[in-house]
Amino acid sequence: MYDYDLLVIGAGSGGVRASRMASSDLGLKVAIVEDNMMGGTCVNVGCVPKKLFTYAGDFAHSLEDAKGYGWNYKNQSFDWKILRKNKDKEIKRLNNVYENMLKNAGVDIINGYATFVDKNTVRINNKNYTAERILISAGATTSLPDTSGIEHAKTSFDAFYLDKLPNEVIIVGGGYIAVEFASIFNNLGAKTKLLLRGDRILREFDNETVDFVSNQMQELGIEIIYNTDIKKLSKKNNKTICHTDKKDFSAELVMYATGRKPYTDKLGLQQVGVKTRNGAIKVNDDFQTNIPSIYALGDVIDKMQLTPVALSEAMTFLNRVYGDKTKKMDYENIPTAIFCYPNMATVGLSQEQATEQGYKFDIYKSNFKPMKNTISGSNCRSFVKLIVDKNTQKVLGVHMIGDDASEIIQGMAIAVKAGLKKSDFDNTIGIHPTSAEEFVTMRTPS
Repeated sequence: MYDYDLLVIGAGSGGVRASRMASSDLGLKVAIVEDNMMGGTCVNVGCVPKKLFTYAGDFAHSLEDAKGYGWNYKNQSFDWKILRKNKDKEIKRLNNVYENMLKNAGVDIINGYATFVDKNTVRINNKNYTAERILISAGATTSLPDTSGIEHAKTSFDAFYLDKLPNEVIIVGGGYIAVEFASIFNNLGAKTKLLLRGDRILREFDNETVDFVSNQMQELGIEIIYNTDIKKLSKKNNKTICHTDKKDFSAELVMYATGRKPYTDKLGLQQVGVKTRNGAIKVNDDFQTNIPSIYALGDVIDKMQLTPVALSEAMTFLNRVYGDKTKKMDYENIPTAIFCYPNMATVGLSQEQATEQGYKFDIYKSNFKPMKNTISGSNCRSFVKLIVDKNTQKVLGVHMIGDDASEIIQGMAIAVKAGLKKSDFDNTIGIHPTSAEEFVTMRTPS
């Protein structure tokens, strides 16, 4: 009756996982549609290349810190073109890995852009394809404001393909991407400004933790300019000028990181009546839209735009639609990291969220210079914080700033997800000397 049992639109993390498992494990006839590169945003212009660039910037600190340990590096230099070349090579390798995974699982790959014809049909390259169920996992893309002269600005996607490292950078925004790229450019030697409309960066995170990391970033040379609204952009010689409500700022590169939008504009959702909210597709617990044969997951549904979330949503979708419905997507206590310098990572409630939710809680925290920096000459400090329910002694939130914070918080996330209590932390023997042992040695509430 149909060409396919399941047709997936978008070969990002969620789409690849759903199509691969549906074909190999469930024996369904599956096709996946992709109009760009395999792996979606994460692999091509998101978390993977961003982390590679982050490593590049971190090496600058490692080389400087090594001097305190007796290392002497002569003729130290950085070559942007080598970084970009090797990044491109790795991304191409991953594109091939994703394509081979799909082919080996028996998934048909259709190159092109899908547009809905009806609730069971999409049109790709002037040909119609039908499916019993259609899953939209088209992801999200960068969003630029309607500001005069915005054509002079770049996005985070563009930043991965710059011909050269700019000497001066202005990054507009205060979220994950803005903060991470501020550290990347600053660490690689560019004079960096972070310019935002609000009065704090990373506003959805624990305020005290954010204040700590923003202070560290400023001490490392990043200029953070708050409460500033750009009225228009212009170009003069090789500089882009930000005309704001305060004064003009200029740099070789102005990069906007002020938000993302679901990549749904050309899908023809209105053709079949799929309901959206601000561009994001509305779904139920089965990831089903208001049209029974059409489903959606990942960044297009605007829940949490994180790769591991999309992967979990894909497995939940398969269970809810083709399995025994025992699995339900749980969005609580999802760990996350901001790969700025120093790293910031968190899981569970912030202090502000715990207050809003009516908890009576104790705070345990430690602000210290990590052992590595005692003779490195670096002034970077680390910070750890626990939020503990006074009534149950359950650990509600864990926050950290410092080297390897993202690696450490992954383990802490298991503890929080398992509902462990402060006594479980206290009864755990620490590994000495490490920064992570602070989590199991704090005894007195602050």
